[in-house]
Amino acid sequence: MDQKKSLLQNHIFLYLTEFFSGMAVMAVELGASRLLAPYFSSSQIVWTIIIGTIMIAMALGNLYGGKKADENPDPDRLYSRVLVAAVWITAIPFVGRYIIILIAGLLAVTVSTGFLVWAAFLSCMIIFVYPLFLLGTVTPSLVKYTTDSLENNAQVVGRLGAMNTIGSIIGTFLPTFVTIPAVGTAVTFILFSEILLSIGLFYFFSRKTGLRKSVIALVLFIIFTILGSTGRFAFWEKDLTYEGESVYNYLQVRDYSDRTILSTNVLFGVQSVKMKTDDLTGMYYDYALAAPVMADFAEKENPSLLVLGMGTGTFAKQTQKYFPQAQVTGVEIDEKITSLAHTYFDLPADIPVATYDGRAYLQGTDEKFDCIMVDAYQDITIPFQMSSKEFFTEVRDHLNPGGVMVVNLNMHSDRAGSINAGLTDTIASVFPCVETVDVAGNTNRELFASADTDLPEALSQNAAGLSDEQLSEQMAKVEEGLEAPETKDQVFTDDKAPVEFLGMRMIDDLISDELSYYKKVLKEEGIEGILNEM
Repeated sequence: MDQKKSLLQNHIFLYLTEFFSGMAVMAVELGASRLLAPYFSSSQIVWTIIIGTIMIAMALGNLYGGKKADENPDPDRLYSRVLVAAVWITAIPFVGRYIIILIAGLLAVTVSTGFLVWAAFLSCMIIFVYPLFLLGTVTPSLVKYTTDSLENNAQVVGRLGAMNTIGSIIGTFLPTFVTIPAVGTAVTFILFSEILLSIGLFYFFSRKTGLRKSVIALVLFIIFTILGSTGRFAFWEKDLTYEGESVYNYLQVRDYSDRTILSTNVLFGVQSVKMKTDDLTGMYYDYALAAPVMADFAEKENPSLLVLGMGTGTFAKQTQKYFPQAQVTGVEIDEKITSLAHTYFDLPADIPVATYDGRAYLQGTDEKFDCIMVDAYQDITIPFQMSSKEFFTEVRDHLNPGGVMVVNLNMHSDRAGSINAGLTDTIASVFPCVETVDVAGNTNRELFASADTDLPEALSQNAAGLSDEQLSEQMAKVEEGLEAPETKDQVFTDDKAPVEFLGMRMIDDLISDELSYYKKVLKEEGIEGILNEM
């Protein structure tokens, strides 16, 4: 019996092809989000781009695969496409990061608006569309090989669909909960591409044909596996103390002579810092210390602080430094960050940290606090569930009388309809007293809110009794910049809180401002001028 015909009559092999192709598609989709997240965030907007481009690829693959299967039902063509897809996916961890940086660099000097959206979209199109287009040809091709007659064709197609769906389910859970946390994004791509490669190689080796293409695919797979598994997201960085991934984040620790910092992405900012001296950080944490001063921590026996978005504990440690009697509780959704906090940032073991979503934590406790800090960021924007009127009502209800909430507003802007204008309006709809202060030298703004305290007066009175000179000077700086914000009734609710869209627009504005200088250099001096600047 002809080897090709024999293999095709073994429907189990064909069903396994469908199963593993469905698994690979979902694994690549989830891997795409992690590959892009360190550069562009993992916001709903980026997810929309990923899902949209992948669906385009699959739809085109379905059309092409069906047409080619009818024109020439040679399964060699299908399994050749499977080999190509496997090699391409293997190459993504190595080649993908260079493509992303190249696209970002080109768009930085050519695009005026929508930088992040365009950069993420083009990156997705170039990196992921082709291999998923090839995998999109699998289902219509297999239908051609598995349907023997019209009597059972619907049943066979149903089985193929079921195998694809089951594979997709497993391909959804395995990367998220097993492979990415355990071995990282790069190895996840390689593992699932290895499965596809094995299917193609088994097909050709069992037929004892197509050996040349099989050997080429195997050699390329080995080369890209070696190159990709040793790569790093921030490949241009030479002296990182730590680089890794968790279920939620890409994580990077860098050590300097005077401080250690944590970043959860490649392109944007610092999320936590540990000072190696007794100095203040020079960041928004110093301004946020006005909250425990307003809440009169110095005069309370055991004042309580809750930090939603603990990070590595910068604010918690600062508060305990100036108010040793303070009882601090932290909430951090990413357990890996908490582990790094103990390893690299000297987070005291006696500060409890709950691995939980901040809002869910509030809903699960009746405890009240003298001060609550809200500093929860998902990549580059506040999670929508922690930006609504309902959430801030929960915070208010968990404050003791005279209690103060402080919220870190990143990327502050006076632009009408900005994300921080909406957050300020939302908080003002819950708290009768709201004050803000801009952090000197960066884009943060600290917002203070209380249900029953005149915050400027409380700061003035309580700061007068501070014994630490450095803290006293910092409070004078806060008091000088403190102002009641204007509100325009742009209230976020659980039903409508477009924080990701507004946050992306704000980042786009900031990037445009930063890149305006380089665009001017490019216009006046050309590429040589840009290279000289770098």
